[in-house]
Amino acid sequence: MLHPNAAVTPLPPLVVDRLSPIPLYYQVATRLEEMIESGELPVGSRLENELDLSDQLGVSRPTMRRAISYLVERGLLVRRRGIGTQVVQPKVRRPVELSSLHDDLTKTGRAPRTEVLSLEVRPVSDVVAHALGVPDGTPATHLERLRYAGEEPLALMRNVIPTSVLTLRREDLEGAGLYQLLRAAGTEPRMATEQIGAKAATPAEARTLHEKRGAPLLTMTRTAWDSAGRVVEHGDHVYRAGHYSFEIHLAVD
Repeated sequence: MLHPNAAVTPLPPLVVDRLSPIPLYYQVATRLEEMIESGELPVGSRLENELDLSDQLGVSRPTMRRAISYLVERGLLVRRRGIGTQVVQPKVRRPVELSSLHDDLTKTGRAPRTEVLSLEVRPVSDVVAHALGVPDGTPATHLERLRYAGEEPLALMRNVIPTSVLTLRREDLEGAGLYQLLRAAGTEPRMATEQIGAKAATPAEARTLHEKRGAPLLTMTRTAWDSAGRVVEHGDHVYRAGHYSFEIHLAVD
């Protein structure tokens, strides 16, 4: 929540390396991002204006303006007329790797909480059977969960797990992530295919995720296998685009 009367938060001295090939604006933005994500600059903090900040940090005003614009684009700061520049709740940034959302939220101190919306064993459809590589009609556990980051609903997750892989209980899913439960049962997801996309929220999804009808959602469809090549889960998840992003690291050998 933004507070129009919030006091301006003074910033500690930031050290920039003027001989580094890394642009000065990016050095400033990266340090401010670290302070936001660590809580050193808490949500609702109001920053000095760009001129005062540039004087305080010893950089030019265009450099400061570009650093702030970068953080606004990343969803860490927001500008409001009559209020100024304030810190907002940072998005959950999830690296694209074989991990679960529960694990990632726990690592970043975002207090994951799960509400199990449905849990039932029934035969798989032909589409899911193809994804799992099992015969049509194979019994599997179908579950739908709402995952929270703190008190904010973040993702609606639908998964299908063959009953031969794992028996699931509602109370277990409310207290742990799916991959935690798989590992505890001796099944380790080792490889997966994943498709990332976007869609507009349906009325039901909007109500569940506290979004407006038609709001943008990120989508992720994943099928995971264990080291023996057995499919262990198929997932179809949607995430609030304003609170979540995927992070991909690229490099050239």
